[in-house]
Amino acid sequence: MSNRGVVYTGPGKVEVQNIADPVLAGPDGRKLEHAVILKVVSTNICGSDQQMVRGRTTAEPGLVLGHEITGEVIEKGADVEMLSIGDIVSVPFNVACGRCRCCREGDTGVCLTVNPARAGGAYGYVDMGGWIGGQARYVMVPYADFNLLRFPDRDRAMSKIRDLTMLSDILPTGFHGAWKAGVSVGSIVYVAGAGPVGLAAAASARILGAAVVMIGDFNAERLDHARRVGFEPVDLTRGDDLPEMIAQITGSPEVDAAIDAVGFEARGHSGGEQPAIVLNQMMQITRAAGNIGIPGLYVTEDPGAVDDAARHGSLSMRFGLGWAKAQSLHTGQTPVLKYNRQLMQAILHDRLPIADIVNAQVISLEDAVQGYESFDRGAAKKFVLDPHGMLAA
Repeated sequence: MSNRGVVYTGPGKVEVQNIADPVLAGPDGRKLEHAVILKVVSTNICGSDQQMVRGRTTAEPGLVLGHEITGEVIEKGADVEMLSIGDIVSVPFNVACGRCRCCREGDTGVCLTVNPARAGGAYGYVDMGGWIGGQARYVMVPYADFNLLRFPDRDRAMSKIRDLTMLSDILPTGFHGAWKAGVSVGSIVYVAGAGPVGLAAAASARILGAAVVMIGDFNAERLDHARRVGFEPVDLTRGDDLPEMIAQITGSPEVDAAIDAVGFEARGHSGGEQPAIVLNQMMQITRAAGNIGIPGLYVTEDPGAVDDAARHGSLSMRFGLGWAKAQSLHTGQTPVLKYNRQLMQAILHDRLPIADIVNAQVISLEDAVQGYESFDRGAAKKFVLDPHGMLAA
């Protein structure tokens, strides 16, 4: 197969290297007849990948990165019944068995069997079970009949592949944040963070019927893009009174639904890192009995944290405020399978042009290092890797 992949080589560093060809076996070497091998059609760079590369997790050098994968089935185990060679499929970033209690209840983000260390597995991610990442030419996917979403028509799928590649993580994650924030027809919504996940959350809020979707950030380029695709930008460099800035747009300092698409690397108006500031702002601006969706990542161990408590995931939240306002907060990995089929239909029927909304830019696998560098500098783009030149064709 002549496999190559994006490898984390130490804090601040990634390289495209020759890596082992995938086989139908798990991290423990056990044969997996329920698995398939995919020729990777597209695979995206995610902010969660960047957090590992920045040294903000306990990831070890040598990790093959990548959990946003779309591919073509080129080999399958004897137990795979619902997929055929040549099928184009979307891979949920969650590795899930389909058999445990959580999977059977639809909570595939916290599968109980695919990770010996804790609930939940993912490709190419620290502490997520050792499953090899998909920023590569080829990758193995276990429990294929359960996990994979097959596109119904190959030619139609390839014509919309820039949009469909977002189904593996970013679009369902944004939608999950909006759904759990209770967005519905007429909602006033605030999204923290104008990166790709924030834009996906804003797009999801719009398709769910929100009346106003505001999106806040410090990055002028990202805010300009958010404005161009139809959202109300909130420039956080203008001050630290978020309720007042919201009131200038809607006439009220509170919103019906708030979405944290920033996570633990949040920064305050002073410029310093304040890992709980977005969570506290969400509780401040959300109305009584409102909902807060938190698709932004929070980790259990952060070697680069600003203080010892934050290094172990302990944050200074004003939880009493949220309690007093009877707010609901929802956290955790997105169970992609709950949403990806419906979102696929929205894409195929021209209801959700997500590639344009997140400003997708296709680059080659060999240019991944430059993509990581640009994304880390805050480029208003979602980088999509094209390992075989299939998107360009």
